[in-house]
Amino acid sequence: MPRRKPSRSAADGPPSTRPLRVGEEIRHVLAAILARGDLHDPDLVGRSITVSEVRVSPDLMQATAYVTQLGGGDMETLLKALKRAAPYLRRAVVKEVKLRRAPELAFAADTSFDYANRIDTALRDPAVRRDLESDGEDA
Repeated sequence: MPRRKPSRSAADGPPSTRPLRVGEEIRHVLAAILARGDLHDPDLVGRSITVSEVRVSPDLMQATAYVTQLGGGDMETLLKALKRAAPYLRRAVVKEVKLRRAPELAFAADTSFDYANRIDTALRDPAVRRDLESDGEDA
């Protein structure tokens, strides 16, 4: 009887790049669907939605898409509408991305743009600018 290889645990080596590749494929598919306006939910019609990242679990069964709306807006309503559309989006992802099983899709607000804006605002503050300039003169 042939021997089976022991299952690979997370401690056996570096993480696989497969979840990263699958996440990027899913991101492209979701972005294309949202750009085409294939969804007929009244809360999604006419909104410009950006999918900035999709994180996939190591077993490829869960995917979280980080989204933001261009020009701002009510993210709570947007996330509820995307949750309602998740089954349709999951079927569309399966058609485009060749996987054995379709990952469950979850949506979360992407706060990285807000974080970057806060940093930019802080760096433009006159007191911070003065401190940065005085540090540069000492060197």
